[in-house]
Formats: sequence, C-alpha cells, structure tokens
Amino acid sequence: MKNRIRKLRDKLDEKGLDGILISQANNRRYLSGFDGSAGYLLITLKSSVLATDFRYTEQAKAQAPKYEIFQISGRMAEWFPGLVADLNLSKLGFEAEDVTFTMHRELSRIVRKVKAGTRLVPAGGLVESLRAVKEPEEIGLITRAVEIADKAFEDVEGNIKAGMTEKEIAWELEKAVREQGSQAVPFDIIVASGPNAALPHHKPSERKIKTQEPIVIDMGAKVGGYCSDLSRTVYLNIPPYKEDIYNRVYDTVLGAQLAAIAMIREGMTGEEADHLPRLMIQDAGFGDAFGHALGHGVGLAAHEMPRVGPNSKDILTEGMVFSVEPGIYLSGWGGVRIEDLVVMENGKTRVLSKAKK
Repeated sequence: MKNRIRKLRDKLDEKGLDGILISQANNRRYLSGFDGSAGYLLITLKSSVLATDFRYTEQAKAQAPKYEIFQISGRMAEWFPGLVADLNLSKLGFEAEDVTFTMHRELSRIVRKVKAGTRLVPAGGLVESLRAVKEPEEIGLITRAVEIADKAFEDVEGNIKAGMTEKEIAWELEKAVREQGSQAVPFDIIVASGPNAALPHHKPSERKIKTQEPIVIDMGAKVGGYCSDLSRTVYLNIPPYKEDIYNRVYDTVLGAQLAAIAMIREGMTGEEADHLPRLMIQDAGFGDAFGHALGHGVGLAAHEMPRVGPNSKDILTEGMVFSVEPGIYLSGWGGVRIEDLVVMENGKTRVLSKAKK
C-alpha cells in the first residue's frame, strides 16, 4: 500500500494537486486494503486519512494500519469540514466518474464555506491507471480465480444436456465456482443458447437447450477481491464440418483470437491490438457481426483499464492483465465468443486461462 500511495502522490504532484478525495470503492480498497462498503480516503502529499462510519472503524484499523481513521456520521456537511479544516488545500481532486452531481454540489458548498480559496478539480482515472499494472501478488490472485473458473467450466460443461434450461446451467456454474473457493461471482453468469447467443450480454432464461445450436457461456470467479473472466462456446452433437455455419463462425473466431494472442506486444495501443483480429473477422465476411471491443482489463473489477478496442489509446505495458475475446453474433441464429485472460509479460502475452476450447 505504501508504494501505491507513493505513486499516487507522484501523480498528484504532476497534476498540481494538493490532495484527492477517493470515493470509488475499488480504488479505496486498492490504496488502503479496506474492503468495507462505505468510506472515503483523503490523501494529500503528506497525510493519508480513511473516513468511515461506526460500523467499520475497527475493521478499518485492522485492514488499513497506515491510515489515520476518521469516524464519520450523518450527512457530509456534518463531518467533511472537520476532515479538511486543518489541511492546506489549494486544489483538491475528486473522482469525477464516481461523484454524483448532488455530491459535487454539496462538496463545493462545504469547501467554499470552510476552505476559502480551495478549488475542486476533476481527477478521474488517476488510481485506475495505477490499478491497470498488476503487482505479482495481484497476478497470483487473478491466476487462482482463473483456475477456479476453468475447473468449474470443465466440471459443468460435460454434464450439459438437451432439455436443461439456461438458468439451470448458470446455477450449476455458479455453484461450481463457489464450491471451488470463489467469493461471490464478479458478474452475472451468461448462458445464451441458440438465437439468444446473438446477444452478447444475454441474461439466462427458461429457454431449454437444444442440440445442434451454439451455447455461449461467460463466467468468472473472485479470489481476494480479484476477478477472472472466461468465455467458451459449446455445441451439443458434432456438426458436419463442411456444411455447418457453426464451424465457419467458430473457426473464424478462434483463428482471430489465437492470432491476437500471438501478435500483441508491449507498447501497442489497445486500438492496434484490436486491429488484426478485427481485420481477420472482416475478411471472413463477418465484420458487421463483431460489435464490441477485443478485450478489457480485469482486476478488482471485471472491467477496468486497459481498454483493448477501437479508438483506445491505452498503452499495453508489462504487468497488465486483460481479456482477448473476439466474437461473432448473427441475429436469428446465434453467436460464438471465445475469451481468455492474458498477462503482459516479457513484452508479450502469457495466457492464464486453460479451459478447453
């Protein structure tokens, strides 16, 4: 935590900020270790304060021993003045993506009244950019979450039968990851069969699985707060190879995914990494059917920096963990998505996911 705070202070100094109010939950956890559901961090160039209410003060003392614990209660107007009164703050950053209009208005009113001359400055993305590069311990937790999801998928996949509903399969997958040691699943598991597989974020329904149709499964696990993300597409009964559209779509997606994993290198932008697999899918005649980004960062959140997709200027660097998940979705028929997590290591990607394809 000390190293993370030092890096954040370097960024504050670069931006000309005297401090920053951290309100986003994952950023709060990343910088302090405190995983309670309520609280704020106030980090200046010299001090670190964790403000939380009575329910969490003992937990905060245990999880964030390097922080001064400031107990709060009631509305922000009742406690925020005491938090900032003795601090020399000219420019105070806030997380613009997390702070609501109402909260910003209240903060502005308090600051004008208590700290004349202090200016609130939007400072979104500072902590997220630090979180994008994972430390070895973080990669270890993500790897364990990947292993749990891999094992759960393979345990359940072999038992999928025609007549089961999408909801039944999703529940079996969730049970399996929990029995393997996962915390609560990081996102709702997707099981999308037949025409539903054309919906990238379909919610499992009572639809019964049929033979000879695609079934997209998207699932993850969580260990120590860190997530995994895995997608596989399966098919009950082997289709005739030359005639069946499933094989053409699946082979196109798999080829694009393997090519992306092989060619992505450190220093590329997210847009550059997305380009080759997207071009392969376009050349196969399915360009309009690949409508989402190639991938996204994974860590304390299932979706975080870097963004790997069109128009992304995020630079892929050593220690980043992100998904590689091309897909093709055909309305009325279904779709195919294949997703692995990779870590940027020694200038290239190393695949973490091991579940069979």
